[in-house]
Amino acid sequence: MVVGNSLSVIIVAGNEEKMIADCLKSCAFADEVIICHNSTDNTIKLAKQIYPKVIIKENKLNQQKFDFAVARNIGFKEARSSWVLYLDCDERITLALSKEIIKITKSKEVPFTNYDIPRANYFLGQRVRYGGTYPDYVKRLFLRSSFSGYVGSLHEQPQISGPSSVLKNDLIHLTHRDLTSMLEKSIKWTVIEAEMLHDSGHPPVVWWRFPRMMFTKFWQRFVKEQMWRDGIVGLISVIFEVFDTFIIYARLWEIQQKRN
Repeated sequence: MVVGNSLSVIIVAGNEEKMIADCLKSCAFADEVIICHNSTDNTIKLAKQIYPKVIIKENKLNQQKFDFAVARNIGFKEARSSWVLYLDCDERITLALSKEIIKITKSKEVPFTNYDIPRANYFLGQRVRYGGTYPDYVKRLFLRSSFSGYVGSLHEQPQISGPSSVLKNDLIHLTHRDLTSMLEKSIKWTVIEAEMLHDSGHPPVVWWRFPRMMFTKFWQRFVKEQMWRDGIVGLISVIFEVFDTFIIYARLWEIQQKRN
């Protein structure tokens, strides 16, 4: 049964034992919290200690090849509130944002069915504002009756009906926390990106594709979107994006060679 004027927070978690505590504390105002996970570390143990009434749902559908849309939809099926808010483990809801969300979800009449939230991104512990990093809107707050689920394995998108609006207060995003985690993400996600390009029928990778795509990425982020203004952290971030671009196309070339 769906409970009116209430909020369910849905968190998708992998091995996030270092991040889950502060994430849960920031959404303690919600009526219920659901974690959909495929963790093998202490993430769930810590979650239960911090938030005893948390609802745990193991993601058994895609343990080998993680699909974010599947994980988010599993969490949604467990939710029993009239409003749904999605949160990642490296995100934090500020006090101002929580008050804004509470005002919306507890209102008797709301003119909008879904809301975009501006994200304030932090790279290597430093707030960044350029290179497309702010306001970095993410559509996360939905009226349950207008939401039908997510589609897409990596860059998943919510399927929503009705008018949309934008919240005023930022969601904190502690992404790229250190160089090790940045490298781990590169190894993990470039595989998925390359597979998606291959499945979409990308033409055979030729030598000029590498410098072209790498230069395009550098020009877009560092020059056109002015990420040089974020200093050394901005430069490191752009170099990683250029590196990711190279790895994606190298992996795509490798896939094409093996399958042809």
